[in-house]
Amino acid sequence: MTQTRDPLVLTQGNIVRVAADAIVNAANTSLLGGGGVDGAIHRAAGPELLAECRPLNGCPTGEARITGGYKLPARHVIHTVGPVWQGGHKGERELLARCYRSVFELVERHGLRSVAFPSISTGAYRFPISEAAPIALREIRSALVRLPQLEQVTVVLFSEEDLSVYREALAAAGAPAP
Repeated sequence: MTQTRDPLVLTQGNIVRVAADAIVNAANTSLLGGGGVDGAIHRAAGPELLAECRPLNGCPTGEARITGGYKLPARHVIHTVGPVWQGGHKGERELLARCYRSVFELVERHGLRSVAFPSISTGAYRFPISEAAPIALREIRSALVRLPQLEQVTVVLFSEEDLSVYREALAAAGAPAP
């Protein structure tokens, strides 16, 4: 009996080292680089990424834009702007879900088969990771059902602690941790 591989992979590491059709950038609204994941992706991709982002004139929260990957091992970068946590009463959860849906719309439109995400909004934007993980995993699982061409979705967590939170959220949803 052959065992099928789960297309959802949770791992601890550095997203700029992931070889995939696209990596997701937890960007700010300017798309011109910043701190955290955003700054790391811009530094690793090189100045061409910034040059391609300039004429895009930014991106609203909950939406996504696609660019080349340049010096990254990923062919593309999909930039999405997550919500800043304001206590959970300003639509933050729906905006975060929209980030994932917007990314997957671009994945589908561009025929991409693999994508890697960071934990969107859980760094400088202070979205509690314990609340963000179930939203992320729900949207990823939904996309894997909807998009048959999607072979692998990797969630690259910054720390072992963040990885544990995602694994616990996956187990709470009734799915075995990959």
